Amino acid sequence: MFTGIITNLGKVEALNFNAKKDLLLKISTEKNRIKRPLAIGCSIACNGICLTLIEKKIIGKKIIFSFQASDETYKKTNLKNWKISQLVNLEFSLRVGDELGGHLVSGHVDGIAKITAIKPIKNSHQFIFSAEKKLMTFVAEKGSITLDGVSLTVNEVTKNSFTVNIIPHTFSNTNFQNLKIGDFVNLEIDAIARYVEKMNRF
Repeated sequence: MFTGIITNLGKVEALNFNAKKDLLLKISTEKNRIKRPLAIGCSIACNGICLTLIEKKIIGKKIIFSFQASDETYKKTNLKNWKISQLVNLEFSLRVGDELGGHLVSGHVDGIAKITAIKPIKNSHQFIFSAEKKLMTFVAEKGSITLDGVSLTVNEVTKNSFTVNIIPHTFSNTNFQNLKIGDFVNLEIDAIARYVEKMNRF
């Protein structure tokens, strides 16, 4: 479980497929910015995707994490668009006693959303996204949403799009600083919205 509060930025170092078509990926980050022990087998959210740490190596001032993403995860997320050296949002799993600063996030991506516009609003940035109808059902004005692992508040909703504002701190400390129109982000709907919609079917 996560909160959608990004603690570290990583850089994609390698993307390779094994014989079974699972994606093997390596992500590096600054060693001195890791403030907790990370054991093999722990969960780390990478751009909002909950992945299991299968190996770690320290090389100089960097620590390199290795993960394996299944074919299902590859198809469901924006992993197919990842490139070497791109920035990735990292969040380590929630521990008992940690501050719940965002909202409860599982790291189970529901689909992807496309950036259709980016507009400066004073010191912040307004991002407008489009998403499939089946995902838009769960997007509510002033509700919570997770985009590339970042917990955000939805400002406006139309039939096929929604808007969020990115404040300067979030912009500078996440991969939003490098995102552009046409890019795809991982979208996880709010768990409460998921279960409310499920109950309304009966």
